[in-house]
Amino acid sequence: MRFCAALVLSGAMLANCSLPAQETAAVQAAPLSLVEQCRAMVPKDVSIKGRIILRNRRGIVQAEYAYSLDRKDGATELAVSGPDGESIPFEKSGRILGTDVTWSDLTLDYLWWDEFGFDEQRESETVHGQVCDVILMKNGDRVVRVWVDRKTGAMMQAEELVSSLPVRRLWGTRIKKFGERWAPNVLEVETIGSGHRTKIIIEELT
Repeated sequence: MRFCAALVLSGAMLANCSLPAQETAAVQAAPLSLVEQCRAMVPKDVSIKGRIILRNRRGIVQAEYAYSLDRKDGATELAVSGPDGESIPFEKSGRILGTDVTWSDLTLDYLWWDEFGFDEQRESETVHGQVCDVILMKNGDRVVRVWVDRKTGAMMQAEELVSSLPVRRLWGTRIKKFGERWAPNVLEVETIGSGHRTKIIIEELT
């Protein structure tokens, strides 16, 4: 997913607060705790196979690709293929093959960005009925807003921002049990105002 805005509570900001030292430490730790919960739900070593389906506003399929993702020892490999099974090259920056999906959507790499803090304008928002804390993640000029379920620590929704405005949105619509692990197996990604949307279907997760 992408960005702008000041995101983290800097040392200067904290120095100007009148909070006691213990409360200040709690404020600093809270966003990190939420992000670590999200990270813990993403397998460090995983193999995923599925499909990426681009549809127009009427739900008519415009393109369909198979993909496989392998993550091991901190390294991630992603391959995309067409209907004939032939591998298709793609750029890691930007949308993959004209779909709404990016490398970040499939890898969730923004969860490991170092700069993050609460979006104080969106406190206690709900997604699918779940009360969430909202975190802004930043990496250089890239910014992603993430909704984290307060009860489970699960990521419920994410938005890519440009100049503080959302340009793409990702959310889960179904979950499935893969072995002993429950995980989203259908996600939707929408480029705001584009008239099309892309579905990510996870068929195998090991």
